[in-house]
Amino acid sequence: MNDDIQNDTLQKAIVIGASAGALQALSTILPFLPENYPFPVMIVVHLPSEKKSLIAELMQLRCKIKVIEAEDKIPLRAGTVYFVPADYHMLVEKSGHLSLSAEEPVFFSRPSIDLLFETAADAFGKNLVAIVLTGANSDGAKGSKQIQDMGGAVIVQNPVHARAKAMPEATPKTFERAQK
Repeated sequence: MNDDIQNDTLQKAIVIGASAGALQALSTILPFLPENYPFPVMIVVHLPSEKKSLIAELMQLRCKIKVIEAEDKIPLRAGTVYFVPADYHMLVEKSGHLSLSAEEPVFFSRPSIDLLFETAADAFGKNLVAIVLTGANSDGAKGSKQIQDMGGAVIVQNPVHARAKAMPEATPKTFERAQK
């Protein structure tokens, strides 16, 4: 773990990125996390920016673990799932806090999965696990590569089981290109 993380109890973290088909994919993972899950879980889902997202509220109804919409400068806590609000990037600060940004979209996406993954990799290093789920673009592939380069783990949904295959297919291709 990066020495800058101030919360000594925060040992590891999980980041998840998803797009088209996210609710179904997340519904097969999050309900199995116990209330006392030992790590924070940060999730970026590409959603329309025109209205408030209800995904955190919907997932809380299905989960034992605490599920909330992230707020700017909120400290990360174990046993909590943080969903990015619509039309914001979610970043992890080395202090162990989240920050929200309205900066320009990255590859046409705000929120950006890559930005979450990259900043979380900087904060947690080898103590980070990324999960790339269903989605219709390559967002998350670059950030996944950075996580892997820093010694973290990357889990990718089998494209056969993804509603949209582009994201789960793009991530392994990023690793293959780097090896050549």
